[in-house]
Amino acid sequence: MKQPNILMIMTDQLRGDCLGIAGHPDVKTPYLDTLASKGIVFDNAYSACPSCIAARAALHTGMSQENHKRVGYQDGIPWRYEHTLAGELSKAGYYTQCVGKMHVDPLRNYLGFHNVELHDGYLHYARYKSVSYQNTQLIADDYYYWLKEQKGISADINDNGLDCNSWVARPFQYEEKYHPTNWVTDRSIDFLRRRDPDKPFFLMASYLRPHPPFDAPSWYFDLYNRKELTPPSIGNWENTTLLEERGRYFDSLTGPIDPELIRQAQVGYYACITHLDHQIGRLIMALTEHELQNDTVILFTSDHGEELCDHHFFRKSMPYQGSIHIPMILSGNLSFAGLEPGAICHDVVELRDVMPTLLEIAGASIPETVDGLSLLSMARSQDNNVRADSDIPLRDYIHGEHSYGPLSNHYIVTSIDKYCWFTETGKEQYFNLEKDPKELHDGIHDSDYQSRINYLRSLLIQELKNRPEGFSDGEVLIPGKEYPPYLQKEDV
Repeated sequence: MKQPNILMIMTDQLRGDCLGIAGHPDVKTPYLDTLASKGIVFDNAYSACPSCIAARAALHTGMSQENHKRVGYQDGIPWRYEHTLAGELSKAGYYTQCVGKMHVDPLRNYLGFHNVELHDGYLHYARYKSVSYQNTQLIADDYYYWLKEQKGISADINDNGLDCNSWVARPFQYEEKYHPTNWVTDRSIDFLRRRDPDKPFFLMASYLRPHPPFDAPSWYFDLYNRKELTPPSIGNWENTTLLEERGRYFDSLTGPIDPELIRQAQVGYYACITHLDHQIGRLIMALTEHELQNDTVILFTSDHGEELCDHHFFRKSMPYQGSIHIPMILSGNLSFAGLEPGAICHDVVELRDVMPTLLEIAGASIPETVDGLSLLSMARSQDNNVRADSDIPLRDYIHGEHSYGPLSNHYIVTSIDKYCWFTETGKEQYFNLEKDPKELHDGIHDSDYQSRINYLRSLLIQELKNRPEGFSDGEVLIPGKEYPPYLQKEDV
């Protein structure tokens, strides 16, 4: 059987609920809704370590965080893995191309891709004076290099005053054609023009948005500025201590304390999403024009979400749905995988599952280092208690975590609920996601949930009992342990 082409559309910091088809009351995503309607939606998809580097390690290696070693955000640690998604597809006969964000070390590490046209976004670490010439972003990043060719040697993406982790929002300062979202689409479409027609391809179109800066073209800002937007989710368990302390920091993890700035952040975030959606639409239409739609499988996902002022938080790394819940869609010609479109799979899935899924689609062998499960086995039956492949275990939960200073956390999430534990304080939380998807009520002390909480806590105790930090002795959770963002190989 002919190997299908594979298009993986990757976004950065896109919440799992911020799609029209997911029922969001404000965000409009007609092209992504089309992909979902013609494909299979995995509505319980999560990022086990919700920040850019760690999440992408899971995606590219198929490993859990205990094995790829990245349990938080830390720049400057080289990526050296025996097996990678692009590397295995390359060995299986694919021409492999990435356009856009990689966020690896060093910047031009190809991770097995035959070619990378790079745009990592505005990375502070890659702009420090001490960084070598070869690794400085203004030289190594292809989009920045191109922008300077187009707009002059001093042109930069942050000429509008926006930061890469800020809730400050304003329209893009140049013509839309110069926006990095358009650039990823332009370069991806150009790849379709110049590809080898006799060789299957794996194209990763890796968009930076809607990760800040919130700088979509003005048309998209106008679209949401005209709307009355649904306010952030604030429950009965939050306190405002951090918000009052940091709510005037332009890059605060809490977001702004000013309600108008909260609204502007929402406008900017949603504008970036719809702009992204329209550019993904261009890419999908290009597949059709190149007559590739019947030969291509499409996977769409994101590395993590965005709190967007829910529970007084901003950015990611927290164990709440805005941060950890991500979109996951299989679409295109699914007959290659023996699947029918139009289904919703409720199994709990994670970024580590992308690699085995795409390798199975390609007919390639799956390395023993891979911890993930193929999404295909989960999607082949809509009955979550029956599997066509009886040797594939049903996953009941995902263990997630993030090293995050005083807010460092672990979580156990299932298709119906979630248990959170904070490593420095020992604080626990419980959310019944089936009844309370916005996490408005913390049920950790509710008598009706105690048996369930004990069970989920026991799962986390077992997950952590052999970890080097000493979080668990196999009987109880132990707070207050040192929790670095990278697990040294000799430690595990």
